[in-house]
Amino acid sequence: MGEVTGMGNELTVKYNELTAEEFIFLWESVWGNAPTLEQTRLAMEHTLFRVSVFDGENIVAMARMNGDMGLAYYIKDVIVRPEYQGRGIGKMLIDELFRFINDNGVSGTDIFVELAAMPDKISFYEKFGFSANEAQRLGIMYKVK
Repeated sequence: MGEVTGMGNELTVKYNELTAEEFIFLWESVWGNAPTLEQTRLAMEHTLFRVSVFDGENIVAMARMNGDMGLAYYIKDVIVRPEYQGRGIGKMLIDELFRFINDNGVSGTDIFVELAAMPDKISFYEKFGFSANEAQRLGIMYKVK
């Protein structure tokens, strides 16, 4: 955990403590229609790294990292509550994810880091060196039987 200052508030950063309930709260604050509590609990349990940001007792931001620790990482669910956007919290989340990779990756090697971004967020991620390539993201919402 750490303290973040200089944004007008004192924010607390927590590692690997993000709960399913907090995840759902943030998801709904930005996207609505969150996944089920059971799905989200499984996701939190199996996420490689979780970072969350609190203003006092209130969660205001989160990000998750999945990956294999050796060759590839995938950034998921970077969310900053709308009223906290524009204060540098999103940058701080990405910095924390990169710190995790640096602390755990094989020194001197290249590791592929990937994410999916909505068109209006692409310029934010480009500031960190992310760029689009010719590959197309394919997806399906598979119904579990």
